[in-house]
Amino acid sequence: MTTILCHYAGSLRCSASHGPSGSELVTDAPSDNQGLGERFSPTDLVATALATCILTVMGIVAERHAIPLEGCTARVEKRMTSGGIRQIERLTVWVALPDGLDDGQQRLLRRAAEGCPVKRSLEGAVAMELHWETLRAAAG
Repeated sequence: MTTILCHYAGSLRCSASHGPSGSELVTDAPSDNQGLGERFSPTDLVATALATCILTVMGIVAERHAIPLEGCTARVEKRMTSGGIRQIERLTVWVALPDGLDDGQQRLLRRAAEGCPVKRSLEGAVAMELHWETLRAAAG
């Protein structure tokens, strides 16, 4: 079990302290919802959690199978509903795998990404799409 202590600082800004490590982060309400928009919003953190969870579980599998994953990226776009109750409508993630991975390695990493705990936790509540790309090696 992990404990995170959150504190309302005023002006729609909150801080959170991660119990085990003591690291901190600050959130703002987005500028399109009465906030300053100077920091990640709470829903931005949900999108960030999805992308970083995908990279993390792929990293675990990559280390276990000696697959070079350095340089892999995940770009996530968050779309909020435009009417009715304000909530995340869709999260779209583009994962760029390093060049040179064989088909089996790519399948293994994709399967790991599809099973990340954040994605599984959000399924059925938020529409999600994963797209796959390959990072091309720079010509030297």
